[in-house]
Amino acid sequence: MLRPDRDAPQVYLYRMPIDMRKQRNGLAALVQEAMGADPFGGAIFVFVGKRFDRIKILCWDVNGFVVWYKVIEGRDRFIWPRDVQDSVVTMSGEQLNFLLDGYDVWKMQPHKKLHFTHAR
Repeated sequence: MLRPDRDAPQVYLYRMPIDMRKQRNGLAALVQEAMGADPFGGAIFVFVGKRFDRIKILCWDVNGFVVWYKVIEGRDRFIWPRDVQDSVVTMSGEQLNFLLDGYDVWKMQPHKKLHFTHAR
């Protein structure tokens, strides 16, 4: 399975939920305009959808963008920092992978594991 590097030096979460129809160019524009960062600098940028059940991750890799997309099935949601005043939160690559695994990174509590037998 492809995932962001656990040793990634720069990971930035954008706290406000976004329209998940945004693709690489829309996300890169959001990084530049709303976050004030360089989307081509090798950092990883993480975005959440309005229902907090979807995450998109943007990263520049040598000659093009990589976009990861994950949807949590069931009733669980990604735990997103809400008590922070800043619009951007930094975290480590390891914390990002914990978040993708379903952990509340700030409390280190996991989501329930789901086991499906049929796709809808």
